[in-house]
Amino acid sequence: MSQARPNPIQWIGYAFGRRLPDSLRGWVRNDLTGKYAAPRHLLRGMVPFTPLFAVFLLFPGELWLRGSMVLLAMLLALFYTTAFMPMNRAHRLAKHGLPADLENPERARRRAVERARYAAQHPH
Repeated sequence: MSQARPNPIQWIGYAFGRRLPDSLRGWVRNDLTGKYAAPRHLLRGMVPFTPLFAVFLLFPGELWLRGSMVLLAMLLALFYTTAFMPMNRAHRLAKHGLPADLENPERARRRAVERARYAAQHPH
């Protein structure tokens, strides 16, 4: 059985910060903490900026100049999205009723193994 996924309208709303239904909580957990969560965050974070990119393309002037405006805006949006990734992730988790400090299960397992290894090598 495959996991429920948001429809395109729900996903766009989610990209703009809307809360998804509780039935999609498992999908949200995987989206924010699963494998490839960071690239998904960067892609999702660019969606709210697309109207701005489109407006820049409508400005008068040479195509290279309008393209440069879009490129600069994209770089700034990527910087902003990357810089606020941990806070945004925690906020989205809490908004969907999940612990704000939830992390990738594989990363948590590796950390526990590393701590156990360290504790075994360096007993108190």
